[in-house]
Amino acid sequence: MDAASPTGHDDSIDVHFRSGVYLGTGMSSLVITLMPAKVLTVVELFGYHGDRTEALSLLCKAGGWTSDSDEPTISESEEGVRRSICDMSLMVFHLFLSDFTFEGVDVSLAEKIIHWNAKRYPNGVFFLLGHGRLALMRSQPKEAIGYYTRAMEVQTQYRNLHHLSYWEMAVANLALWNITASLECWRVLEKESTWSKAVHTYGMAACLIEGSVQSDEARSWIEKVSGCRQKVAGKSIPAEKFVARKARKYLDQRWLMLPAMELAYMFLAFSRAPRDVLVNRMLVAIEECLKVLREKGSSSKGYWDDWVLARFLEGVCMRYVAYPDPHALILPDTPPVAITQEEAMAASIAAFEAVFENGPKIELDHYLVYHAHYELGRLLACKGDIDEARNHFDLVLSGKYLEVGPSGRKGRYSMESALHMRAYAAMDALGKRPL
Repeated sequence: MDAASPTGHDDSIDVHFRSGVYLGTGMSSLVITLMPAKVLTVVELFGYHGDRTEALSLLCKAGGWTSDSDEPTISESEEGVRRSICDMSLMVFHLFLSDFTFEGVDVSLAEKIIHWNAKRYPNGVFFLLGHGRLALMRSQPKEAIGYYTRAMEVQTQYRNLHHLSYWEMAVANLALWNITASLECWRVLEKESTWSKAVHTYGMAACLIEGSVQSDEARSWIEKVSGCRQKVAGKSIPAEKFVARKARKYLDQRWLMLPAMELAYMFLAFSRAPRDVLVNRMLVAIEECLKVLREKGSSSKGYWDDWVLARFLEGVCMRYVAYPDPHALILPDTPPVAITQEEAMAASIAAFEAVFENGPKIELDHYLVYHAHYELGRLLACKGDIDEARNHFDLVLSGKYLEVGPSGRKGRYSMESALHMRAYAAMDALGKRPL
């Protein structure tokens, strides 16, 4: 009917029906575009097809959102009943699902949607959560924590929404390298939430180990990690498999190198961290650990796993010092860092090359080599070296063993599926948008 109208918009169509069509058609098409390639092939056999650009456009139409205007073209009096759901769907895609994809992501649009809805619903818990995630993506974790705290204060009926705030605050505090505050968030999650007991328990133990205090308490929690694992449709949760492996490693060698920082990397806290935190806190902690390793010597148990982990984390830190996340907002009053972009980039490349050089010596943490190729690929893409970046992404996706240590690794490495998802997304975005 819209197509038959001279203006492209038939006013006789009920606005509530229209918003429902936009929501249903847009969301179904968007979900299809997020499916893995193997599943997508089967879905397309039944005639279903996803177009991300069209899907996002339909969801935007419900509220009248455009890229060239800060205000929507559809007012409150003209909107359909499902307009707010469309707005929240856009917010979730641009701010949460953007962790795994680059195509179609527009954080600026999400910011417009959040600001407009925040004026309309100042105590709306979902938009407060969105505002917190927006601040986190802008590398403003302190502001994010304020929004998450507010989201918990405005409602007490749904405790699970509090748990979402606590999870985000745990990651935000890791981005600030505030281990004590992150520990308190993990404690609440371990006590109350049933989402992923293994991850919550390990997060608490990792912060205790990182703080070098209460080692007996840390060990008692570590011992519970494997028993807390859950399965979904008969499949293990990748993050729980990862923390279970780290827990077994701790019980075997009685210590872990930078466990909270390693967890921060897995939950993307590095990309949310302010540059001064990366340089003045995280890098300092890494250097202290490298100093300890040099004193222990390479003959100590687990030395090369710890050494490679420390160098890998050093490379990631320097990578974000050289090229902050594209969505990060660097304000004029942001404290300067005493390192140039060229120095940070050179240090990052050197650290990743050290990971590749010593990768064959790894006994357990084989995932580090693959993630190092991915992170170096993103760094080179930021630098403008597209061909070399593609080579590193190809290595990650090749299925080849990029290292063979003393244990002769067989099978999958930790978080392999998540890394492949991000590597595919990065490959698609090469040369099109910042990584």
